[in-house]
This record gives sequence, C-alpha cells and structure tokens, in this order.
Amino acid sequence: MTDTFTEDELEAARLLFARPVTFMMGCAKIEQLPDSDVPEVAFAGRSNVGKSSLINALTGQNHLARASNEPGRTREVNFFVTDGGGGRLVDLPGYGFAVAGKKTTKTFQNLGRDYLRGRVNLKRVYLLIDARHGLKAVDTEALDALDLAAVSYQIVLTKADKLRSFSDVEALQAATLKAVSKRPAAFPRVAATSSEKGNGIAALRAEVAAAFGN
Repeated sequence: MTDTFTEDELEAARLLFARPVTFMMGCAKIEQLPDSDVPEVAFAGRSNVGKSSLINALTGQNHLARASNEPGRTREVNFFVTDGGGGRLVDLPGYGFAVAGKKTTKTFQNLGRDYLRGRVNLKRVYLLIDARHGLKAVDTEALDALDLAAVSYQIVLTKADKLRSFSDVEALQAATLKAVSKRPAAFPRVAATSSEKGNGIAALRAEVAAAFGN
C-alpha cells in the first residue's frame, strides 16, 4: 500500500524507473551469470501469473519483458538493467526451482536453485501469486526453496483488479501474510498489484527501490 512509503520515497522510486531499463542478457548456465557487483531483485511465479506484464508496468515499457515468448530464451534467467546502475531486475520464467519433470526442465530448475543459493547480490525475490487463485500447493514448493536458500522474498498478488472489491483485496493480503508469517525468509508485507489498471505499481516500485538500497 502506498501509505507504507512517504511521498518522497514514492517519487524517488518513480524517478528510478523513469530511467531507461534495457535487456542485458539471458543465461542458460550458471557460468554465464553476470558479475555480482550490482544489487538484484528477482521475479518468480507460476506460468500465466502476469510476471512479464508486471515487469513492464514497473518500468513503464510495454514490450521490455517478452523473453518468455521468444524461442530459445524460455528457459533462461533474464537480466534487465536500470540506467545509471541502480540495480538489475531478474526474470525467472516459471518455477526454476520446483520439483523436476522432464530433462530439459530439470536443467533449468537446477540453474534456478544455483542462482538462489549463490547470488550474494540478490536482495529480494518477488514471488507472484494470481489474486484470483491465491496460494496453491505448487507455490509451497517455491516457498520451501526460498526458505532453504535463505533468500528474502515478498509475496506480490497480481491481477488484484479482478477481485470484486478493495475489501476482498485487503482480506486476501491479510490471509496470505498469515499463511507465510512463520516462514523464516518471508518479508512481512504482501503487495497487491494490477498491471492493467496500475494499482499498487507505485508502491511496488518503492519496495524494489528500498531493496536496491536507493
């Protein structure tokens, strides 16, 4: 919620993301990861949760995060860099650290696990949950992996405009926060956003800016 941050903090975050954000690289192997000299935040979630739309809304660029739809990059960890070195946004398509399936999926999942465990400059993971469905059993695997990796993560409810009322959104935020409250790496706030309507985007920008240390 915007009242978590001051007007100055919201404006500073707006200015941070008003700068150009560009695609830096996609990595299919842990050896390809860029140097860990810049703060990073990562975005993870189930397929169709609205991750690309959220990254585009944060940056104000409609076609920035389209890597998951491009052949050859769907199983890569994708890096986007903010102009001026404020930090990097990292896109983890699907659950790169969930329990395995096919061989190609296992390869990417192992990359996701390695990224989480060994990325010293990773400040926070934003775990996206579709507000229409809430936490599912498959999300528990992601929560467990993040807790095991001791990576700070924050739940972000997407598509919150699809709920009937603001009261429903608040109730879901409270229920979700209660569900993760005893998890050691869970951040004690649940964000609610709508990429389509713009709801919650300013506050999430401020969350990211704070995680970057700006």
